[in-house]
Amino acid sequence: MSINELQDEVIAEFSDFDDWMDRYQMLIDLGNELQPLDEKYKTEQNLIVGCQSRVWLQADEVDGKVIFQAESDALIVKGIIALLIRVLSGHTPDEILNADLYFIDEIGLKDHLSPTRSNGLLSMVKQMRMYALAFKARSNQ
Repeated sequence: MSINELQDEVIAEFSDFDDWMDRYQMLIDLGNELQPLDEKYKTEQNLIVGCQSRVWLQADEVDGKVIFQAESDALIVKGIIALLIRVLSGHTPDEILNADLYFIDEIGLKDHLSPTRSNGLLSMVKQMRMYALAFKARSNQ
């Protein structure tokens, strides 16, 4: 599936809920479904700067596609990173770098997060794009 198809799927799932408490619960459920990150990846180097909670993000390139894994110590944040992984993981660096992540606004995520969580969300997206950029640069050598 393309990044946009995955975003549309997320938007459709979230549109089933009018109440933001239900949407938060869905985020928590998504976070709980996230595979635990191997302890060896829980390093200072993998911590995302700019997040109030602790979020570790690991990226690997497999067959030209970026595979993300992550973990957070906060339930809602874990759900947010799970959503980002669902949309971006398994795509090429170019696809990730060129993606317009419209689902964040469409599901109202930015409007319903505290300013610190909003900053954290932006930091997560930025870090995922930085990994994609690094993999792209390495493959162009």
